[in-house]
Amino acid sequence: MIWLIVGLVVFLGVHSVRIVAPEFRQSQIDRRGLNAWKAIYAVVSILGFIILVWGYGIARQDPVVFWVAPAWMSHVVALLMLPVMIFLVASQVPDGRIKAAVKHPMLLAVKIWAVAHLLVNGDLASVLLFGGFLAWAVVDRISEKKRLRAGLTSNPVAGPVKWDIISVVGGLVAYVLFVAVLHKLLIGVPPIIGM
Repeated sequence: MIWLIVGLVVFLGVHSVRIVAPEFRQSQIDRRGLNAWKAIYAVVSILGFIILVWGYGIARQDPVVFWVAPAWMSHVVALLMLPVMIFLVASQVPDGRIKAAVKHPMLLAVKIWAVAHLLVNGDLASVLLFGGFLAWAVVDRISEKKRLRAGLTSNPVAGPVKWDIISVVGGLVAYVLFVAVLHKLLIGVPPIIGM
């Protein structure tokens, strides 16, 4: 369990620098340059993610179970994951109407993903993993609202609908790939019971 916690602290920690230490972040960018900061950020993120995945795999071998979800709940999760994939794609393309409407599609995707997975994973490791991501996304969204009120950032402005079409089509493709192949291949369990 310790490696899962270490991975979460490293991964979510580096993703929280802008929330808890914006002056430090800016000083590093000023001193090293934006590209160097991005490189450090990427390396620490990847390292944290590797430790997190490894730690989660170890923790799942000897689970502490709080609840067991009914089999039909996997269908609810599958339904919830559809907008997650669309929002993930929307977060990576220029501003369209989806991004303008939800403001931060990546954070919304993380929140829905985390809640959905908490519905079907009642073991301690999953509660730490998905609960940790959910808490981080909520805190990050609050932080984004504070930066917006302070004039440090701005909300996306609705752009051409082509970016929404790309988001929906890309999200549907990613969704089908994850349900049909990638979830079982990468995570080791089918996303829907009985698949």
